[in-house]
Amino acid sequence: MAVTINVNAWSDAGHAVNHLYDILYMMGRDDIPVVVGGDDGISDSGTIHPNVGGYFPLIDQGMATFGGCRYRQAIPLEGGGRLDVNTNFGIRRGFLPQGHRRYIPLQQPTVQQVMIDTISAGPTTVILIGAHTNFAIFLMTNPHLKRNVEHMYIMGGGVRSKNPTGCCPKNATTSCTPEQCGDHGNLFTSYSTNPNAEFNIFGDPFAAYQVFHSGIPITLVPLDATNTIPINEKFFYEFKRHQSTYEAQYCFKSLKIARDTWFNDQFYTSYFMWDSFTSGVAISSMRNDKKGEFGNDFAELEYMNITVITSNKPYDVHDGSNPLFDGRTNPKFGLQKGGVHSGHVQTGIKDSFCHVKGSNKGRCEDGYTKEVSGPEAAHIRVATKAKLNVDKNSPLDREFFKSFLEALNVQENSGRFDFKAQFPFYGEILYRPNFKHKNIGRPVIVDMDMSPGDLISLIYLLKAPIEAIDVKGILVSGNGWANVASIDIIYDILHMMGRDDIPVGHGNTTALGTPSYGCDYVSIIPQGSGGLIDSDTLYGLARSLPRSPRRYTAENSVKHGAPRNTDHPELRQPLAFEVWHSIKEQLDPSEKITILTNGPLTNLANIVLSDRDASSLIEVYVVGGHIRDENDSKGNVFTVPSNRYAEFNMFLDPLAAKTILESSLDIALIPLSSQRRAASFPSILEALMHADHTPESSFVHHLLLLLHDLQLKHRLYRHMVNLNLPNCQSNVRGVS
Repeated sequence: MAVTINVNAWSDAGHAVNHLYDILYMMGRDDIPVVVGGDDGISDSGTIHPNVGGYFPLIDQGMATFGGCRYRQAIPLEGGGRLDVNTNFGIRRGFLPQGHRRYIPLQQPTVQQVMIDTISAGPTTVILIGAHTNFAIFLMTNPHLKRNVEHMYIMGGGVRSKNPTGCCPKNATTSCTPEQCGDHGNLFTSYSTNPNAEFNIFGDPFAAYQVFHSGIPITLVPLDATNTIPINEKFFYEFKRHQSTYEAQYCFKSLKIARDTWFNDQFYTSYFMWDSFTSGVAISSMRNDKKGEFGNDFAELEYMNITVITSNKPYDVHDGSNPLFDGRTNPKFGLQKGGVHSGHVQTGIKDSFCHVKGSNKGRCEDGYTKEVSGPEAAHIRVATKAKLNVDKNSPLDREFFKSFLEALNVQENSGRFDFKAQFPFYGEILYRPNFKHKNIGRPVIVDMDMSPGDLISLIYLLKAPIEAIDVKGILVSGNGWANVASIDIIYDILHMMGRDDIPVGHGNTTALGTPSYGCDYVSIIPQGSGGLIDSDTLYGLARSLPRSPRRYTAENSVKHGAPRNTDHPELRQPLAFEVWHSIKEQLDPSEKITILTNGPLTNLANIVLSDRDASSLIEVYVVGGHIRDENDSKGNVFTVPSNRYAEFNMFLDPLAAKTILESSLDIALIPLSSQRRAASFPSILEALMHADHTPESSFVHHLLLLLHDLQLKHRLYRHMVNLNLPNCQSNVRGVS
């Protein structure tokens, strides 16, 4: 009936919604709504407004879509984490067809709208395979509709589970130190502080508590069960042999690249059937055991008394970690003083409260699905083990393996086409210009965070005569106005402009001097409307660009530090510093290079700190900073009103900005005051209307019209007064 997206865990809203649209289009199911987000919030008093988007766990949700990453920081930002999930390791764009549905600003149905419409229509089964934020909000605001939810199937938690990963092999030397071995949970980034939680429940423990204690019948498929169905070698090779549908091919490609990029040689004992196994358990029960009285085809089940731990003992402490209680006369949401929610709440994966001196295992239990007795116990049916295959002669040792491969390969309801079958005349052709007989201009590198203004500036630079500017490379920072997976938009723009020769380097996803698992500074950028969901989709227009053969891929090689070569190591995504180094090697001995920065200065600071010669080779134009004038004009960091004078590009990485401004670089600064004197939306649109029409001018005109319209229509877009449009670029020598 509907697919709702949880966006405070492994995927980001703009990438996730378009990914699902494409999967459903392949499967011929454009009738199924895909919903994401919402821009409402929860007031300080605990009032839940109608369309809360689920961008943050309930404990931290305020009235906006920007904020911290208390639990989400456990998920890596890059390889093996959000970057690879957002792009499906780069396979998504190379395989899935593209339909007409896409994210459109202010027109995307919200999660709460569709949940209410769907569940109010009649009896509904809910399958939860992510964090529980969205559904908990629904239950808290629509208690009268609980009666329509017949059953919930939940993948998550670990009750009696013992993690089989991170164990020392039997023949190990005495120097081997067990890591996650035997833990209830699977937080591989945080077992030193919390060995008890599983990712889905840890994404929002308080929300999971609301769901578990809702009174709705639940079948839980925790790590207890999924740990017993690892992707073993025999299953992998049977899957490889059985790919007779597009969906089977897509799933196998996804599994294969996950295996090929796995961080060690224990893939077959460390990678499990999590969500797919849960779906199988749900289907079996819905077909054969609706009342929960009989067995399941794929899992052994038993009832247990369980709760979700949301805070740590001792209770009724006020140490600044728990916004539901700290500084409040009356706890938020009407919670009980001194109750189970009133203890210390884990603040992050390095929370000192959670460390145990002299041990590599922490003591925090946030998100632990724990067996308890008494009034805190919820009576829940729990899958404890995957059933063995009844056919002893089959190479597939689990009953679900057989069903999974049969279902993926059955011709009924199978996928209609992949991208190549949808567009049979599409050729993956790279367009590289021939400048052999041209006088080449000044070499330029563009450093950006992929805001819409940056992309318009890139088009402008590519239109400049090669005799004036030679764009040698593009550096992308992932700690600004777009998630790093949006690098594919740059590849598409370069393809449109016939410049597939220009390398694109992927830079840092966190600010200089901050933890690699964190969101310092970038947390001030909205994730909803007017923020990341719009930048990641180029306000819905990214899918109208021609599709480049180039894209981010997780392909890698031993040469670059990977544990093994993947099938196509030549497609590996280069890093920003590698692109810099390659361009530097091409310079003539006396030649300098100009770097134009339109985002945080993280990449440039890393170059200066890592390459002693860089400062003598670079002149830089920096869009950023704010210099107070006689009018006491303010900065533009509208999400932090207490900081009256900061400008976004500098604020997103202050240490990088300090590093650059205190360096010996030749710097031209274009501060906020200069940007504000640049042309306004109406004047730019007027000029474009009377200009010669090219595909790129039409695209820019369409984008600016949309931005202007959104700015006029909705308060969430009013900050788009200035887009860092090409003002610094026009000052580069040789361009008027």
